[in-house]
Amino acid sequence: MATPVMDTNTTPTVQKLTIGKSLNLGLRAAMEADPKVIVMGEDVGKLGGVFRITDGLQKDFGEHRVLDTPLSESGIVGTAVGLAVRGFRPVCEIQFDGFIFPAFDQIVSQVAKLRTRTQGRVNVPIVIRVPYGGGIGAVEHHSESPESYFAHTAGLRVVTCSNAVDAYWMIQQAIQCDDPVLFFEPKRLYHSGNLKADVDTTATPEPLFQSRTVRQGTTATIATYGPSVKVCLDAATAAEEEGKTLEVIDLRTLSPLDLGPVYESVRRTGRLVVVTEAPSESSLSSEIAAKVQQECFYSLEAPVIRVTGFDVPYPPAKLEEHFLPDLDRVLDAVDRSLAW
Repeated sequence: MATPVMDTNTTPTVQKLTIGKSLNLGLRAAMEADPKVIVMGEDVGKLGGVFRITDGLQKDFGEHRVLDTPLSESGIVGTAVGLAVRGFRPVCEIQFDGFIFPAFDQIVSQVAKLRTRTQGRVNVPIVIRVPYGGGIGAVEHHSESPESYFAHTAGLRVVTCSNAVDAYWMIQQAIQCDDPVLFFEPKRLYHSGNLKADVDTTATPEPLFQSRTVRQGTTATIATYGPSVKVCLDAATAAEEEGKTLEVIDLRTLSPLDLGPVYESVRRTGRLVVVTEAPSESSLSSEIAAKVQQECFYSLEAPVIRVTGFDVPYPPAKLEEHFLPDLDRVLDAVDRSLAW
């Protein structure tokens, strides 16, 4: 994969940004670096997207590169396949996570398989951006966590950011990847002022498909990703008041999973808690638990414990706080692990 492009415009090289603004600037940098990058989706142009992530891009790059599409997710992704075959690098926005399912056949039957079907002669460098997760008080189909479906499908790469620095760099790296990438964005964190961070647009980014330890600790390991990273960091801060130091690992890449840092941590702490908003049945949390048990069996002092969404359809907004993993559920899982 090529070295990520650097932002060469006249704006300051270090800016304090939200995740949403970082994604906007990352898309802008990718479009400036490569005229073959095309942004497409429902309302991404004149409106700038429902979350304003593509705000200003159509004005600056034109309607031929930022396309307002019909309300047809299958049509969006199907068109992107044709564009990719012709040498473009389309970036599709799925307006809300629950709207991705009309495009499911295109993604798993065409996008994921074209490179293998043509024995490598045809690349499909498509990025499918998916705002996902709950916590915004939305109606049905607007708060899903469908990442496990796509991580299960060979031929797709699946990544997710949890902070502004990763958002800026990972979107550019995903666009430059010759494999199709599902790029999951934690929608409830888009515009959180508490998560503003200094983004250096001249820095050397970390590789796209690597996990990262975001907090050191020795009492137990927490593996998490996306919107749950903030929850786990808050839990680690609260646990410190009780003399417990929790090591928090942001997985970042869900397919391929990079569990090396998790194995190393569990061999030191002897305990693992996996935290994700997605339901637990046949999920990424299941896969992580199975692989850690396989690789770290003799280091584990307690069973791997999972803190997840429940195995029910996502509830109405007034009940979602009971569905989503929160600080108390994470700390309870740590206590159960320590009591084993």
